[in-house]
Amino acid sequence: MTSAHISEKSRLLALILCWLLGIFGIHRFYVGKMGTGLLMILTLGGLGIWMLIDIILILLGSFTDVRGRILFFWFGKS
Repeated sequence: MTSAHISEKSRLLALILCWLLGIFGIHRFYVGKMGTGLLMILTLGGLGIWMLIDIILILLGSFTDVRGRILFFWFGKS
C-alpha cells in the first residue's frame, strides 16, 4: 500500500463520530461522503444497520474517504 492510498483523516475520530452520531452519518460527512451522509440522515443510519456496518469497516481498516483512500492511521496521517 502506497501513501497515495492512505487518507489523512483520523480513523479514531471517524470511529468516535460513527459510534456517537452514526445514525446521522456525521462520520461520512467527516470523510467527505456528503451524498451517503445525507442518506444516513434520512434513513437514521439505515435504522442502525448501516451504522453498525460502518463501525465494523472502520475497526477492520476497510473504511475509505471520498477519494477511495483507506483510513489507516488512528490519529491521522503524519
